[in-house]
Amino acid sequence: MRYIEPELLERVNTWLTPAFDEETQTYIKDLIASNPTELKESFYKDLEFGTGGMRGVMGMGTNRINKYTLGRNTQGICNYLHTVFPGVKHKVAIAFDCRHNSKTLAKVVADVFSANGVQVFLFEDLRPTPELSFALKHLNCHCGIVLTASHNPPEYNGYKVYWQDGGQLVPPQDAEIIKEISNLDYAEIKFEANEENITYIGKEVDDVFIEASIKNGSFETATEAKEDFNIVFTSLHGTSITIFPETLKRAGYNNVHIVEDQREPNGDFPTVKSPNPEEPEALKMALELAEKNNADIVIGTDPDADRLGVAVRDLDGKMILLNGNQTMVMMTDFLLKQWKKENKLKGKEFVATTIVSTPMVDTLAKAYNTDCKIVLTGFKWIAKLIKDFPNLDYIGGGEESFGYMVGDFVRDKDANTASLLAIEIAAQAKAKGSSFYKELINLYVEHGLYKEHLISLTKKGIEGAQEIKQMMIDARNNPLEEINGEKVVLIEDYQSSIAKNLQSHEETTIDVPKSNVLIYYTENGTKIALRPSGTEPKIKFYISVNTELENASEFKTKEQELDAKMEAIIKDLKLN
Repeated sequence: MRYIEPELLERVNTWLTPAFDEETQTYIKDLIASNPTELKESFYKDLEFGTGGMRGVMGMGTNRINKYTLGRNTQGICNYLHTVFPGVKHKVAIAFDCRHNSKTLAKVVADVFSANGVQVFLFEDLRPTPELSFALKHLNCHCGIVLTASHNPPEYNGYKVYWQDGGQLVPPQDAEIIKEISNLDYAEIKFEANEENITYIGKEVDDVFIEASIKNGSFETATEAKEDFNIVFTSLHGTSITIFPETLKRAGYNNVHIVEDQREPNGDFPTVKSPNPEEPEALKMALELAEKNNADIVIGTDPDADRLGVAVRDLDGKMILLNGNQTMVMMTDFLLKQWKKENKLKGKEFVATTIVSTPMVDTLAKAYNTDCKIVLTGFKWIAKLIKDFPNLDYIGGGEESFGYMVGDFVRDKDANTASLLAIEIAAQAKAKGSSFYKELINLYVEHGLYKEHLISLTKKGIEGAQEIKQMMIDARNNPLEEINGEKVVLIEDYQSSIAKNLQSHEETTIDVPKSNVLIYYTENGTKIALRPSGTEPKIKFYISVNTELENASEFKTKEQELDAKMEAIIKDLKLN
């Protein structure tokens, strides 16, 4: 027998007990005999809750997504529900996406809840993640679960937990539930379903979700403008095909072309390298269809339909993919204009964004004398703001990673409603002889031209995780004093909760939960953020630069100047 470290051996041996089925035990014995590397990767740690819940490679082991790791999570949540909501019939909503094993794993989760006396509302088939958030509130559930790994590679799946307000799990519940799970023995999991406690849901929830999306995402666009507006849509083999075409139809948009080769839900995502609407390659087929049909806009959603990619025609009539910051500032400004027009800005409203997103959102909010709340990465923090500030009205909020949440009827980023909002903005702009892109440039003239770029470095496995950890240690121990010739004037360290002004040497406390993020600000307004991903084996570098734009005719020249500056920063940081 090969040598196995004692701590690892103890974890492995647990999975060779009668609590695990014969197939699992046989598989693990084979790993012990023939694949020590995979054995270590599968067992060296427990899967952790990150910014978007728990995601991981499917397989057997504590560091994998499988019936036992998810069953243990679910049993822990059941125990917690009985503790914090004693003496009531607990209710949970469960949804799943297009990924391999999602439907099977969703039923496993439903079985465990039902075996613990919890009333389960299980979607009969795949549905968008934001619909789960909506259904949870609509059905007055105590919590919700969605089986999804968003845009991760095909070998991944995941488990996201939502709480009573419809938002994702946040402190203190997350730590309390994790503690409950950690104290559980796998033998304590109740896998035998009580089918009487499981109710299947579908169209009846779809209908009210669609109507709520239209109510929140429509803004009196004229019928003629809708008829004259040409849309291309792709679901990238994901869940939005179940909802978005019907949403458009009921909202009055009938000139819609769907990318047929990507219509069918498929966990292999056969037509793309990655089902990520952030990447132009993912929308290649949609962009080609847009040229063929002379479309005004392209909308692409990720597999669980919480994020959207938007492509529009630039000043030369060429279809280009906007980044998440650009769509976010357009949506935020549009909503602020609507609220102002309707005389709803009373000084008790707010918009929201994240620490790694464009500073332009805060600039916009100030122009409307509206509060902008800036939180950690992840929509759970934006949703939490609504709960934390019940006396304030939430308008809208987004993050650079192509997510936006319109109103508070859903407490997560929502591609269904956000896509409709983007189409409304573009259709209204076209009707007045402008365009989405021209209106974006007008915002730059009014508020300054901001340009952002994201670089992700992938570091897989145990060694990769250690490398990412060391990169953050080095950045903290040897902070940059200059970036591309610009002096660093402020460093925000969200792990220590300290912001240090390098000119005055003054230190202030950062009033958000601790997170492994480091942000540099230079004397000329450049912003560089370093952040390890909470859901993928990556470290991310977010770069933001800006300049004044006197008029629209200068846009191309000024944009090229910022592009050149961005390239120089990337070279200076040795990220190319």
